[in-house]
Amino acid sequence: MIDVSSQGPRDPEQLKQALAGWLAARWPAAAGMVIDELSTPKATGYSNETVIFRATWHEDGRARAGRYVLRIEPADPPLFPQQTLVPHPSVEIQYRAMQAVAKHSKVPLAPLVGYEASAAPLDRPFFVMGYVDGQVPSDVPPYSHSGFIAEEATPAQRRRLVESGLEALAQIHRINWKDAECDWLVPQGKPPGLAWQLELYTTYAHSELRGRAHPILEPALDWLHARVPGDGDLAISWGDARIGNMIFADFECAAVTDWEGVALAPPEVDLGWWLAQDRFSHESFGIARLEGMPTRDEQQAHYASLTGRHIGDLHYFEVFAAMRYTVVMIRLGDRLTASGRIPEEMNMAIHNVATQLLADVLAIPYRWTDPPR
Repeated sequence: MIDVSSQGPRDPEQLKQALAGWLAARWPAAAGMVIDELSTPKATGYSNETVIFRATWHEDGRARAGRYVLRIEPADPPLFPQQTLVPHPSVEIQYRAMQAVAKHSKVPLAPLVGYEASAAPLDRPFFVMGYVDGQVPSDVPPYSHSGFIAEEATPAQRRRLVESGLEALAQIHRINWKDAECDWLVPQGKPPGLAWQLELYTTYAHSELRGRAHPILEPALDWLHARVPGDGDLAISWGDARIGNMIFADFECAAVTDWEGVALAPPEVDLGWWLAQDRFSHESFGIARLEGMPTRDEQQAHYASLTGRHIGDLHYFEVFAAMRYTVVMIRLGDRLTASGRIPEEMNMAIHNVATQLLADVLAIPYRWTDPPR
C-alpha cells in the first residue's frame, strides 16, 4: 500500500541458522541445508516483514538450490482490521487464503512451502513461499509517473498488463468459497457480506480515531450507511486488489500477493478497490493516463466479460474502497508519526493521499497534495 517498511531482517546469522533448521525439518531428504543471500525487497509494505533468501542443499546426491520469500508476523498490529472475531496471526490468514486459492483455482500464486505457528524458530509466526521473478508496479512514486510501466512499456504492453491483472482477479472471484472451505472467514453470529464489512471498518475507524474529528471520513461513513446495496453473490475478496500487489513477467500476471485483507464479500468490493486505486494513481496525483492504459470503464467492461456478471454502477464501491483506504491510513499515519518518520504537525493520520482520494470520489472540497517523488 505505502512503501515505507520500517522492518528488516533481525540478526542475519541467527536468521540463517533458524531457517536452515526449519527447512531441514520439513525436507528430511535435504542434506547440508545452507541459507544465504538475505535481502529485503526494495519496495515492501508496512504490513509485513519480508526477507528474500537463497537455500542450497544436497538431495539424492545432487546439488539443489532455490530462492524463497520469508514473511514474518509484524511486531505491530496489522493495518487491515481482522475479519475473524477469533484473532489469528496475519501471516496465518494470508497463508490459509493462499492455500485455498491455490487448491481451488489456477490463480497465479507463489508456491507455498509452509507455515509455522510456533514463535520458537523466529520469535513470531511466519510462512515461507517460493520466489517469483518479475516486476511489480510502484506505489511511490506511482507507476503512472515512473518505473517500467511509464518508462519502458509500449501502449499494447500497458493494456495487456492491466487486463492480465483483471483476469487473475476474475479467477479469484470464480472460486466457490464454500467449496474452498473458507467458512473460517464467516464472522461469528453475523452473516458475511457488505453490511458486515461496513460495520467492521466503521468500528475500526472510531477505534483508531480515538475521538479525533475527521472532516472527510465522517460524512463518507454517513453516506455509505445510508445507501448500502444488497449483497448478491459473495466471493473470496482478495482485499487489496491492485496491480501493485501483483508480480508481472512479460506483462502477464505471474503472482497475486498480499492477502492480509482477505474477506468474504461481493466481488464489487474488490473491483471498486481496483478502480479506486487506478484513480489514486492518476487523477489524485494529477497524472494523465498513459497511452494504452485502459480507462476505468474499459477495465470494468473487461472484468464483466470475463465473469459474465452484470456490473452496475460501481460508484458506491469506489467510495467504500476509498473509505477503507482512509481508515487504514489512520493507523499507518499514527505509526509513522510515533516512530518520528513523519512530523507530528503533518497530522498524517487525517491528512494524506487516501483522504484526498475519498474526497475526490465523493466530490467533497479538500486539498492535500504530495507530489510524486
